Amino acid sequence: MKKYLLILVVTFLLFSCKTKQELIWEENFEGTSLNNNFWNFELGDGCPKLCGWGNNEKQIYTKNNHTLKNGFLTITAKLEDSIYTSTRITTKNKIEFQYGKIEVRAKLPLGKGLWPAFWMLGSNIDEVKWPLCGEIDILEYVGREPENIFTTVHTQDSYGNSKNTRKAKIQGIEKGFHIYAANWTPNKIDFLIDNRLFYTYKPKNKTVETWPFNQPFYIIVNLAIGGNFGGNDIDNTIFPKDFVLDYIRVYKN
Repeated sequence: MKKYLLILVVTFLLFSCKTKQELIWEENFEGTSLNNNFWNFELGDGCPKLCGWGNNEKQIYTKNNHTLKNGFLTITAKLEDSIYTSTRITTKNKIEFQYGKIEVRAKLPLGKGLWPAFWMLGSNIDEVKWPLCGEIDILEYVGREPENIFTTVHTQDSYGNSKNTRKAKIQGIEKGFHIYAANWTPNKIDFLIDNRLFYTYKPKNKTVETWPFNQPFYIIVNLAIGGNFGGNDIDNTIFPKDFVLDYIRVYKN
């Protein structure tokens, strides 16, 4: 019996070593300011190239709507003098990945009109434009639909029709921190919430229109307000509201 138990323990340890993913990049938001080697700010209202950031969003992005404290990044959506402000940051041209498990531990804000997101775009976006570059939405939440998390893949094939998506209803998801992840391989993308699989994107025929995911992507973090998805029935009594990130980690798979 003891010999049998020993074999089980050794087998488990060997399996764990083989399946454990190697951490290749992490952001723990230490210090009091964002690391310029990792992050870019995207500022303003998107005009003139992409007014409303392509979604008729209401906010203006600034460098003043976020703080780093005690290892947390807090993005704060505000309403001041009838102007909505927030923060949007990216790792474009600085930190980009092709395949891996990308995860964030975050706490969502609650309120109608809020639209926090953790997502990725193809690094060739300036050359081929969206959606041919591809988009991986690891976390999207809209305050007008409490307790629902959206995970979506955008491609040229699904342009104008977000058919590659999953809405997961999770009771109390706004309470405390949760882990949102995409495990991206050459064959498929698995979307997980608190290590539970919710959606898999795996097209049978991989073409440039259905699978632009064979190239590096960069990370985007933002808290939008209103817009086509966030909804324009914004509750102005809720502000200010915080989207809080504990860490971002990328593992080799």
